[in-house]
Amino acid sequence: MYPHVTARLREEILAQVGPTDAPTYEDIKPMKYLRAVINGNRETIKATTWHSPNPGEKPIYIPAGVKFDISYFLLPCAEKHASLQSSLLTNEFDPERFINERAQRYLVANPFQFLPFNAGPRICLGQQISFVIIRLLQNFSTLSLVPDVAPPYGRVPADWRGKPGKKGIEQFRPRSHLTLYTWGGLWVKMKEV
Repeated sequence: MYPHVTARLREEILAQVGPTDAPTYEDIKPMKYLRAVINGNRETIKATTWHSPNPGEKPIYIPAGVKFDISYFLLPCAEKHASLQSSLLTNEFDPERFINERAQRYLVANPFQFLPFNAGPRICLGQQISFVIIRLLQNFSTLSLVPDVAPPYGRVPADWRGKPGKKGIEQFRPRSHLTLYTWGGLWVKMKEV
């Protein structure tokens, strides 16, 4: 969905590691854009109310500027939280927010703001993800999603189209168990260098 991000990330990889060398920790450490692509966050940008999960209880008021420690992967798909979806700052993929002055606000102030690991990036997992991404983009210049080849159960249901939030633009079926994953796999086409 973001070929300009892939191109910029590949540029950083080739400049820092080269087209064939295996990356070392010292190579990965200064790669700000790679780190920005891996990071994630949710924050309300306007005040909203969230219906209580308990029938008969008052709605929950959520002011602007609140950071959420929630499943950032599944929330945008939940219709009952549409008002919260519309108030989320990071419903769109925006790696730049982690490499400019906004990085201080998102990552430094509170480690719980980095939702994939619940209390800040874990160095070992971050390095493993970084290594895989680097090796992929050293060998492939483009990656594009091919949702039509996923098994039927893994495809986005037709009634998701046009829904508010991320659900309306989703191109694969996110699932959650002990980890987050894609139901039916994440089918991509890659262009070899």
